[in-house]
Amino acid sequence: MTTATWVAWVGGIAGGLIGLGGAILGTWVSVRNTRGPRERAFMVKAVAVAWVGGLVFLGLLLGLPDPYRWFVWLPYAVLLPLGIVYGNRRHRTIRETEAREEQPDDAG
Repeated sequence: MTTATWVAWVGGIAGGLIGLGGAILGTWVSVRNTRGPRERAFMVKAVAVAWVGGLVFLGLLLGLPDPYRWFVWLPYAVLLPLGIVYGNRRHRTIRETEAREEQPDDAG
């Protein structure tokens, strides 16, 4: 094995492990920083969908034969931004609803 090949393998493995560590940390922080039960439930579902979607994408990208694997990018490039926009809007709505429910009633 040449030095360049060895460096490429080490870089690929290290990069993958760093990326996986960042995803795990991001998942933990996202769930930990929720403020209420509905927000927490939504965040758990959102990160589960993100993990499954990411794993399916990688599985297809690595598992499909060469001419077909590149077509996986089209639904990914459409669904990822739509999912982010939907998730952010839903998260904001849940957070605002829970904040309103926590405020004391000033009418009394």
